[in-house]
Amino acid sequence: LLFKIEGELAPGVTGKDVILHIIGMIGVDGALYQAMEFTGSAIRAMDMDERMSISNMAIEAGGKAGLIEVDDVTRAYLDGRTERPYTEYHSDADATYAKVYEIDAASIVPTVSFPHLPSNTRPAAEARDVKIDQAVIGSCTNGRIADMRQAADVLRGRTVHPDVRCIVIPATQAVYRQCMEEGLMDVFLDANCAVSTPTCGPCLGGYMGILAAGERAIATTNRNFVGRMGDPTSEVYLSSPAIAAASAVLGHIGLPEDLD
Repeated sequence: LLFKIEGELAPGVTGKDVILHIIGMIGVDGALYQAMEFTGSAIRAMDMDERMSISNMAIEAGGKAGLIEVDDVTRAYLDGRTERPYTEYHSDADATYAKVYEIDAASIVPTVSFPHLPSNTRPAAEARDVKIDQAVIGSCTNGRIADMRQAADVLRGRTVHPDVRCIVIPATQAVYRQCMEEGLMDVFLDANCAVSTPTCGPCLGGYMGILAAGERAIATTNRNFVGRMGDPTSEVYLSSPAIAAASAVLGHIGLPEDLD
């Protein structure tokens, strides 16, 4: 399957919003046993962190892989991260696809997945009546430095709502260290967030943020199935780091502009 996202994303729209939008379009089985290839000017304009968020969630549409063509952004990322020569593979110019989806980047808005499927998507602006008990910012989907910066930009100078637990989980020790060097940890701590060592933690219902009966969480994680993060009567809403951070301050799902 080929997804061509052309044009410029609106301010505040992230790679996470792109992949949630796509999963909402095709469903959790829309790419069953197929590879998903993402291309277009909107993809080429993204850094590696945003691209990884998109590829990470291909599996949530049933995909076998989420592919983005190697370019100078990829090569720059690999510089210093590889010890051996690597081979680049590119799709043939005349390749045929099971289906081609053409998406106008400007049509994508900040998006939230409602329980209990990643495909149950709605614009975040239509979710403001959803009160939350917890916000989780991190995971393999959105725990990279770009994600930490997004969250910090929203939380800077603000405090998490007194009725909300906000948990920040950098993806790796390197990201954790970079957060410290850039002063992001100060932002999170000043906002009354709990910062964890890199871990899956609450994402798969492991520990540190397990939801009690009836609780609701907004999370930058990848799945929101029944009981995924704790009690089977709890609910998980999926979003970008910016939306999760804004919601943590508001006490309900909302957008950063709602804080102004």
